[in-house]
Amino acid sequence: MIAETAVRLRQNIQKVIVGKDDVIDIALIAMLCEGHLLLEDVPGTGKTTLAKTIAASLGCAFRRVQFTPDLLPSDVTGIYYYNQKQQEFEFRPGPIFSQILLADEINRATPRTQSALLEAMQERQVTVDIATHQLPRPFLVLATQNPIELEGTFPLPEAQLDRFLMKLAIGYPDEQQENDILLRFEREDPLDTLGKVVEPEDILSMQRQVREIRVEDSVRNYIVNVCRQTRLHEDIELGASPRATMALYSTCQALAAINGRAFVIPDDLKNMAPYVLTHRLVINPQTRLRGRQPEDVIREVVDTVAVPVES
Repeated sequence: MIAETAVRLRQNIQKVIVGKDDVIDIALIAMLCEGHLLLEDVPGTGKTTLAKTIAASLGCAFRRVQFTPDLLPSDVTGIYYYNQKQQEFEFRPGPIFSQILLADEINRATPRTQSALLEAMQERQVTVDIATHQLPRPFLVLATQNPIELEGTFPLPEAQLDRFLMKLAIGYPDEQQENDILLRFEREDPLDTLGKVVEPEDILSMQRQVREIRVEDSVRNYIVNVCRQTRLHEDIELGASPRATMALYSTCQALAAINGRAFVIPDDLKNMAPYVLTHRLVINPQTRLRGRQPEDVIREVVDTVAVPVES
């Protein structure tokens, strides 16, 4: 069921997004794991369009917040206000009370406002004053940031980065894909007529099914060893956390599910590790001076850990 639904979702999203099958699959995996996705790329590559297309395809409530330096936490979470007609205080929910939240240019907000997302991303709830409010399910944060323009930005702290299930860059289209984009958007925006493929209830059912994908002991140990090796590598100052290990485990299950398998294989880890682990690492200054990036270190770690083989 999951593989068939993934095919229909992929085909629906491809009506708007041109030539980014790997990006679409990563977004679907994040949805199946009920994780959050950080999209880091230059302006105009389709980050916002991707978020809107996913929301339309899933039939989920969608809200967008444009993060700016003057944005307050209450602008995201909501406020209590005094209702003069009712003669009592009432809670007015903020945009975070949606199923898919687009946090656009998240690194432009102050750390205080960024931290307003921490509880929501981890616990699917929001505390305002002394009251705690549950968020609707499924709940997915799609955050974007521009890696080039750094003036007036506030880098995401490690605690916030660790709460993003995966990070990826969309990248520029090739020549043929860019031509296809012009033709597709020539007369109308295909997003305006895009229909939904599944209901939110179907998503919750698929999320439960993903947890049942089998992971053999040897493959589970392989996942653990890769994450532990990041804490021992000489080029890495801060390695992957236990939350990262859990994220890698669940994304491998989701990747197996959308490929129609009921079990995880070592190649699933090799495919998911760059998306799950790269943004969680802090490499030491000497490594940065040598021009090595976290992606290079992750590839080296994966290559050095022994792959389990069938007995």
